[in-house]
Amino acid sequence: MGPPAPLPSINLGRAMARLFMVLGVLVVLINVPLNLQGVSLARMIPDSAALIIRDGLVLKGNGPDIYVLQDNKLRWISSLEAFDYFGYQWGEVHVVEDSFLGQFEKGRPIHVLLKCPTSPHIYALESGRKRWVKDIATFVAEGYVWEDVKMVDCYYLRQLPNGTPILKTPVFRRSHRI
Repeated sequence: MGPPAPLPSINLGRAMARLFMVLGVLVVLINVPLNLQGVSLARMIPDSAALIIRDGLVLKGNGPDIYVLQDNKLRWISSLEAFDYFGYQWGEVHVVEDSFLGQFEKGRPIHVLLKCPTSPHIYALESGRKRWVKDIATFVAEGYVWEDVKMVDCYYLRQLPNGTPILKTPVFRRSHRI
């Protein structure tokens, strides 16, 4: 008796090479940008159910508004300048359903605060309009901080259209009779 007859080859090496090639092509296709903003399929696939809810999460619904989640409240980023000034990146923006956004209470908007060196006035930039912050009490009541005031060229500030001023809402106290 001689040696046993060889078994038919299944070409395992060739099959593994094809498998790795297909996996490589899939990885590339998933990560290639699909639109003008450079969003890839890998970033588009997760929905709001896959998000880890945390402070600093940047969210966008069906409309143009972008929000940041802070203290379980949605804070509207009022301008592209504010988006850039506070260091947000387009890659951080998670597009979610409006119903997901509706689960959160609205917080105060996030504004860029502008001031030119020759003027005492401070303005909040909102939707491309400058809104004068009437006084220090209003500044404090709105939760603004001096570190967020951005010095800009006076000519630039004058060119911005005016919005409605921001006024401190008066707090009415009842007097108690004795």
